[in-house]
Amino acid sequence: MKLGKLALTIVTAATVFTVGCTASKMVSEESLGLRTTNLYTEDTTTGDKTMYSTSAAGESKKIARAFENAPPMIPHDVDGMLPITIDNNSCTGCHEPAVATSMGATPIPKSHFTNFRPATALDKNGKITKEGKMVVNTSDFKTVATPLETLSGTRFNCSQCHTPQSDSKMVPKNNFQSEFRTEGLNSESNLIDTINEGVK
Repeated sequence: MKLGKLALTIVTAATVFTVGCTASKMVSEESLGLRTTNLYTEDTTTGDKTMYSTSAAGESKKIARAFENAPPMIPHDVDGMLPITIDNNSCTGCHEPAVATSMGATPIPKSHFTNFRPATALDKNGKITKEGKMVVNTSDFKTVATPLETLSGTRFNCSQCHTPQSDSKMVPKNNFQSEFRTEGLNSESNLIDTINEGVK
C-alpha cells in the first residue's frame, strides 16, 4: 500500500515537472541586456547620442532629487563653465547663498561651508586621536562640524558630485519613487543637521 502511494507521488511529480518544463518560454540572449543586439559583436550596436540641456542657467526646469540629500543634478547648459578650479568657479556666481534666491538658483548648502575633518594625530603610543581624544574605532567618532566663512576647500569642485543630465531615449524603465522624511527635502539639503545620524 505504501509502495503504491510512493509510486503515485513520483509519477504525479514527474508529470507536473514535465508539463512545467515544456510550458516554459525560451529567452534569447539578446533580450537579457539593455542593448537588445548581438552580444558577441559590436558591429550593429550603437549607443544613444548624448544630448545635454541647451537651456541657459535660470531658464531650465530643476530636476527633483533622487533621494534625501542627494546632490542636485545640473539642469542647464554648462558650456563655458568648465573646468572648475579652486580659483575659478562659475557656479558660485549664481549659487552663492547671498545671491541664489534673487537668481532663482539652488543655494549652496551650509554643509559646503563647513569643515568636517577632525584634527587627527597619532599619540606617542601609536594610538589614533581625533580632536585630542583617543578613538578605538574611527567609524564611531561623531563628525565634528566647524563652520567656515568661505566655501570649503573640499567642496570647490562642484562637478565632482553635481552633473548635467543627458536626455537619453534608451534608458531602462524605472519605477523607483523617492520618499522624503519631511516636506521640502526634495529640493533642499538638511545634511548639516543629520550628519551624525546612526553614529553612536
